[in-house]
Amino acid sequence: MNSSPVQHAAAKAEPAEEAPATEAAEAPILRLEDFLPHRLNVLSSLVSQALTRVYARHGIGIPEWRVLVSLGQFGVMTGKAIGARTHMHKTKVSRAVAQLERRKFLARRANRDDLREAFLSLTPAGRAVYEELAPRALEFTDRLSEAVTPADRAAFDRAMKDLTARSAKLVAESGGQT
Repeated sequence: MNSSPVQHAAAKAEPAEEAPATEAAEAPILRLEDFLPHRLNVLSSLVSQALTRVYARHGIGIPEWRVLVSLGQFGVMTGKAIGARTHMHKTKVSRAVAQLERRKFLARRANRDDLREAFLSLTPAGRAVYEELAPRALEFTDRLSEAVTPADRAAFDRAMKDLTARSAKLVAESGGQT
């Protein structure tokens, strides 16, 4: 029985289509769900999503939250200093600052020594939002921390600091390139 060229091509394609299934059965070189950077990223994303419930009703997102808390903690800062402290890109900081300024949560004062830079601070309305949300954020932290037993918390904090320091060192070694 002769087969048509289409049937013949399909028959040839079948073994190639089965190959990935065979490869998938082999032990993978890397399992994403066990890969520490991925696990940390998932954790960070889930924590950020859950924390959003603390401040979302004020119409602010994660970048605005980080700017608001930075100014609440330090008083007066530049956008560059906020970016360095929060590890946010300057464009993300700039957008967050603009949104908070539109909402009248922060004020901008020009730096006379460098007109490209501005000093940022919370307005009374921004300070009120910060003072309302900070205790709720701390309650959230307490609830989240319940996942780690009190006996393990010091070790967990040390591991977080060590991972942060090691990550910063790896970034510096790579010249900041990703």
